[in-house]
Amino acid sequence: MADNVFTKDPQDVLDYVLDWSDWLDTSETISTSTWTVPSGITKDSDSKSSSETVIWLSGGTVYENYRLVNHIVTSLNREKDQTIIIYIVDK
Repeated sequence: MADNVFTKDPQDVLDYVLDWSDWLDTSETISTSTWTVPSGITKDSDSKSSSETVIWLSGGTVYENYRLVNHIVTSLNREKDQTIIIYIVDK
């Protein structure tokens, strides 16, 4: 899976969704989802479904970028990471 790159204003509070369905086997589901979030941006909450993970973010510093990693474990005990990059811009 390729990195996902997004822009965000520091005042925005937005959700970012990762769809894992192309990688998961037919009957496989996401059992756990863990996010690694660097300092400077705030994780407000996160959730998961059987094939997607979601993180809500706020804050950030203009002209900075933040690399967040989502680590999942599946019902077949497979593990995988996916990265998103958030560029903070003044919109």
